[in-house]
Amino acid sequence: IPGIFGIFGHGNVAGLGQALYECGQDLPYFQPRNEQSMVHTACGFAKATYRTATLACMSSIGPGATNMVTGAALATINHLPVLLFPSDYYVTRHQGPVLQQLEHPISADVSVNDCFRPVSRFFDRISRPEQLLTALPEAMRVLIDPVETGAATIALPQDVQAHAYPYPEALFAKRVWRIERRLPDSQRIQEAIGLLKKAKRPVIIAGGGVHYSEAWEELQKFSESLGIPVVETFAGKGAIRNDSALLLGGHGLTGNSSAGKCVSEADLVICVGTRLTDFATGSQSCFNNADVRFVTLNVTSHDAYKQGALPILADAREGLSALADAGAKAGVKPRSSYVKEIARLKKQWKKQLTQEIYQPTAGEAMSQGQLIGILNEEAKAGDTIVAAAGSPPGDLHKLWDVSGGAACHL
Repeated sequence: IPGIFGIFGHGNVAGLGQALYECGQDLPYFQPRNEQSMVHTACGFAKATYRTATLACMSSIGPGATNMVTGAALATINHLPVLLFPSDYYVTRHQGPVLQQLEHPISADVSVNDCFRPVSRFFDRISRPEQLLTALPEAMRVLIDPVETGAATIALPQDVQAHAYPYPEALFAKRVWRIERRLPDSQRIQEAIGLLKKAKRPVIIAGGGVHYSEAWEELQKFSESLGIPVVETFAGKGAIRNDSALLLGGHGLTGNSSAGKCVSEADLVICVGTRLTDFATGSQSCFNNADVRFVTLNVTSHDAYKQGALPILADAREGLSALADAGAKAGVKPRSSYVKEIARLKKQWKKQLTQEIYQPTAGEAMSQGQLIGILNEEAKAGDTIVAAAGSPPGDLHKLWDVSGGAACHL
């Protein structure tokens, strides 16, 4: 955690504010303008660093705290680590209600910070300073766990913030937190290869887990050595860094037509690091082969079992390496007719891009597709494009070219 965001106000000036002013030389403070935006920014930072780093966020009592709830929900739903420190009411209570305090008629210990409970992967309210001895390590455990990660929320009552306590020196000793890579079960790998040997039209759906595992090379090797086309979810955009004959691009509700046709006719769908939300499944309209089977490689069992899939509970990089090795040993090779069909689909989509989508549109100064085409021509390796609501995310999912090393966050 290389820095902390925070907006000062009622509840965090005398505690956290003073602490950062006096002792914060090793923890840079950045001043934002909006609590929700600072949590979104921390999420973006975590995503861009492949969940190996995040930023802490602190707020004042009341509206300052509840403004962070939306960002907390985003983080938890999308498995992105953020550390939140909302200020809270006086534990002693004798000062009376504080500014914007929620005075619950039957639960006197409830504050607006309880809104964080359902949208956090870890929540604690520190009513005594020594509780930090267990709360901080537990928050860190959640933040670095690929399965559990999300918002870790530690509510800090404004009087407890300023309390002195003889903490043991061991709490402040340097500690290395290692993000572990879960290895796949060998029996599951063999079962997956058994399905792959029978499949005539397999396809890979690549999700964000490919990025977080930094499994780009392993995905491409698995795809090309076994002749399996790859389509990408929103979060999986750019899962193959180098252009590949088997990369069909954006898939699902906002995907391109060639990727959609390939997935629609697939008899085996291998899902890697994806939650399979409604966009990725087309609200269950994408998979139209009556005999379709699913294999899901995911660190989270909740996601791995979706669609009645054969689950491989493992890190994406380790799982893909194991599948590629097992496929080679089993003699699984690309089906030449299928590879040629994928090449035709890819050619059709490229033809549509150059002859239709990137061309001027009658009555428009410049269409959105034409604009993205120009951006693609100008983009360099390492350039990043970010898009939120409306039609741009869908068009970028289809059109943004990441093969040259450009990145895309949708």
